[in-house]
Amino acid sequence: MTSFVHVDQPQVHPGVQRAEILFGRFSEVRRNGASSRHLILLLLVAVLASAMVVVDTLVSNWTEASVLAAWVALCAFAFAALALYADIFRAGFARVAAVFRESAQNRAAARADARFLATAQSDPRVMQELQAAISRRNSDAEVAAGTQPAAPALKARRSEEGQVPTLYEAMRRLNASRYY
Repeated sequence: MTSFVHVDQPQVHPGVQRAEILFGRFSEVRRNGASSRHLILLLLVAVLASAMVVVDTLVSNWTEASVLAAWVALCAFAFAALALYADIFRAGFARVAAVFRESAQNRAAARADARFLATAQSDPRVMQELQAAISRRNSDAEVAAGTQPAAPALKARRSEEGQVPTLYEAMRRLNASRYY
């Protein structure tokens, strides 16, 4: 007797998916113009390296005492500059830290949204809850705009359901329901 085996094979090779993601990131970097900043930084490092080579050739003829005195003077100058401009450096570092903190929060929110959407696409119950939340938000926007809801029952149902949870709360509830 003949038997048939039906094996579900993926439609797209995983290596092709990874390559598409990589090419997408390259094009995103090109669009953002971040490559010019990297080139400027690379040029700055090259200039500093060539200056170090020139200084090394000049200092190689000095005696040990002269080199030590030059290093002491350089360190004193560096510390004096840091002391004079400490408030400017502190403000600059605070701004950089705030930018890093904000970008980390944005990335975390984007990852949470992507995880939630992936879960919603694989679980029809979560997708229904997401669609219900979207429709509640749209009906709330209509009420805020001054249009009347379709029926008073809609308003009563919405008040029973309560507030729309954030994506983080929804993911936390979803993950908690899997383990308990």
